[in-house]
Amino acid sequence: MQVVQKITPCLWFDDQAEEAVEFYTTIFKDSKVVNISRYGEAGYEVHGKPAGTVMTVAFELNGQAFTALNGGPTFKFNEAISLQIMCETQEEVDYYWEKLTEGGDEKAQQCGWLKDKYGVSWQVVPTILPEMLNDSNSEKSQQATEAMLQMKKIDINELKQSINL
Repeated sequence: MQVVQKITPCLWFDDQAEEAVEFYTTIFKDSKVVNISRYGEAGYEVHGKPAGTVMTVAFELNGQAFTALNGGPTFKFNEAISLQIMCETQEEVDYYWEKLTEGGDEKAQQCGWLKDKYGVSWQVVPTILPEMLNDSNSEKSQQATEAMLQMKKIDINELKQSINL
């Protein structure tokens, strides 16, 4: 029996939904475009999009369902919501960081956060980081926090050195 995902994030783009999905599906393994729907003539007075223009793209990244919507310029992405990528190794951190920052906003990067070229915020997080920040030894947790706050892209070795691991 297949479990149906009950909550699907919808990403609102001006008119770059299809382009953004192509970008994301080349970065993440086990990713695909599931469906593309297009605007019809109905509702033109509301949406203002020519018939045949891409309305939504249903897609998956690592098996997680998403929807991308070409909704027009009314709303913009901001850091109030971000997508987390949990990474086992530094190689994974480096890979996602390099791919997602391509053409992105350099100023938005701190503590593992970045903003891609479409304005979507991502957190590239080594799986060891939450363990370090929640360490029962509060001194080690504080040292890890201080080290992390100095980083843009998280460096696992630097984190470990900050707490003498």
